[in-house]
Amino acid sequence: MNPSPHQDATRLAAIDVGTNTIRLVVVEVQPDGTYRVLDEEREMTRLGTGLYETGKLKKKAMERSLEALGRMKAIAEGFGVDEIRAIATAAVRTASNGRTFRGQVQRRHGLDIQVISSRDEARLAFMSTTRQFNLDGSPIAMVDIGGGSVELVLAAGSVIDRIYSLPLGAVRLTEQHIKSDPISDKNWTKLESQIERLITKRVGKPPFKVKTMIGSGGTFTTLAEIAEAQREGAQGSVHGYKLATTDARDILDRLRRVSLEERRQIPGLNPDRADIIVAGLASVLGLANRLGCKEIRINEGGVREGLLLSMIKDRLSARAAKKVDVADRMDWVRKFASKCHSNEAHCEHVANLALQIYDGLEDHYDLPEAGKDILQAAAILHDIGYMISHAKHHKHAYHLIMHGDLPAFSAREVELIANVARYQRRAYPKKRHENFVRLKKADRRLVRDLSAILRVADGLDRTFTQAVTAVEVDVDDDLIRMIVDAEAPPQVELWDAHRKAGLFEKVYGTPLELEWAGVRERTLKAVS
Repeated sequence: MNPSPHQDATRLAAIDVGTNTIRLVVVEVQPDGTYRVLDEEREMTRLGTGLYETGKLKKKAMERSLEALGRMKAIAEGFGVDEIRAIATAAVRTASNGRTFRGQVQRRHGLDIQVISSRDEARLAFMSTTRQFNLDGSPIAMVDIGGGSVELVLAAGSVIDRIYSLPLGAVRLTEQHIKSDPISDKNWTKLESQIERLITKRVGKPPFKVKTMIGSGGTFTTLAEIAEAQREGAQGSVHGYKLATTDARDILDRLRRVSLEERRQIPGLNPDRADIIVAGLASVLGLANRLGCKEIRINEGGVREGLLLSMIKDRLSARAAKKVDVADRMDWVRKFASKCHSNEAHCEHVANLALQIYDGLEDHYDLPEAGKDILQAAAILHDIGYMISHAKHHKHAYHLIMHGDLPAFSAREVELIANVARYQRRAYPKKRHENFVRLKKADRRLVRDLSAILRVADGLDRTFTQAVTAVEVDVDDDLIRMIVDAEAPPQVELWDAHRKAGLFEKVYGTPLELEWAGVRERTLKAVS
């Protein structure tokens, strides 16, 4: 591969091998991470044709895709790129001969195709969304629809809450349900029922409703192109295009009632996509209906741009050659908390109180030193779920932390932090909870120990005024006593901490007594 002739710039190429379409983008990246697009290419090779009936990629589809990949590699090399990275999604991921296809690509073109998981696919598409749109903390649904699957991300601004993958791609649904031309009422009913059934099974009741769906993939861009042609007659970029879901439903109703040949004549509709557009739109609108979306916005980026952004991020990190310092672990936690618009003063104070309680218990209950970082991080992040919902903010905190950016912590530590924050309130940790039961036995015990402390510490700042300034812990055989410092009797704090002490008393096997230090001081003065 020829090196880039530009000393200060790096040239990169990203290739997304999808079920329906293969996409290439070539860019030139500046030292600050900004880039300009040098070239783009896409070919609808229909790699996944017949896959969902046979479980295999067909030879002709593989050959079309191999030829397209050869052309795309040649285009990229013509620009002297420093790196080409290629990924494959649903079709290659699920096909029994997907490995064979990857081997052929390697032998013929020297390209190593990485098969990514559905979750990674969703994350890449979401990276593109956060770059292209100002999300300003609002709840949004990001949907990336391909030929084989749909990736759904529910987020509050740029922070992910949930990720779902659904087998509702446009090619898959077309092959399974569209058996007549025009589409019969029977086929249409079966298609809608299948979509609703799978959304109910995979998504269930959404954790929150969202007004806006931001969509990427050919189904979305085609929808916008049809809408634009109807309204303005113009054909150009549809990036950022906005339309009401009711208008999208009208377009779908029109498309499903006409023949394939008539669809091919509709302005704005690429004839090559006319056979799969109905199923694709049915999938999109099924999700919009379940989520309560009122409008759809179009992102022309998607997985391919997300791949490119991840390549740039990797290069910038390598260039900086800066390893995450363990001493800076809480800086990453605080940065993430700030991103989630948490009450920083309250959460920092709760963290300090929790650590004081931990220190008082550590020697008596054999608490691990490593648990302090887990507790502190969980306390700082325990209220980040408020950015989504008050009622279930503890559950949202779990999901936000699990999907958050905490590079100074291992995957195991992140999961422990998420669980401790999850059990700051309401239900106690139980083995029937999926997030809890998958932890190892020792980690389940640690989560119980730490979440019990966090509940009490949180209660000690119930008024959010940081009235309690310190906690001293006395441990006896049959009692744990916490003496709290405060300028005035912290009645609300003592009441709430006692109310939240149930898990603490259960975990540590002894009653908890809470006392204001001022009472003790007055008693000592009276005795003296």
